[in-house]
Amino acid sequence: MYYLLIGIVVLERLAELVVSRRNARWSFTQGGREFGRPHYVVMVILHAALLVGCLVEPAALHRPFLPWLGWPMLVVVGLCQVLRWWCITSLGKRWNTRVIVLPHEPLVKRGPYRFLHHPNYVAVVAEGVALPLVHTAWLTALCFTLANAALLTVRLRVENSALGYT
Repeated sequence: MYYLLIGIVVLERLAELVVSRRNARWSFTQGGREFGRPHYVVMVILHAALLVGCLVEPAALHRPFLPWLGWPMLVVVGLCQVLRWWCITSLGKRWNTRVIVLPHEPLVKRGPYRFLHHPNYVAVVAEGVALPLVHTAWLTALCFTLANAALLTVRLRVENSALGYT
């Protein structure tokens, strides 16, 4: 069942990429300007590595499913998906996986953006811990969390600068 969950997450990520590419094309036609392109490939590799780690670690290291850990982590994964798609729908055509800013457009202040500048990263961080821990892949959770913290340091600096937060 865990591998089915990972397959569903992979399909969800592919759907995100379709939406992202469509929205990026639209943003560029509206005069959008991209920032931080060099770190984007690192982000893609890191997120793909998370999914690979979720598949490999439980099988290779014979990680058991621990109900007391796995079920709560599955709930967290589900809540992360809800938050992620709330972010996507709140930003509408302006959402994508890259940092593309439309000139002269005000910042979005609806949905979860009423409360936080970067709510999607709350989902990313929580899911990076929870998804591997559904099946006790704690090495994957730890490695992803540390690498993602370094990446988010760069990503948030780029986004905050591009959006005028700094």
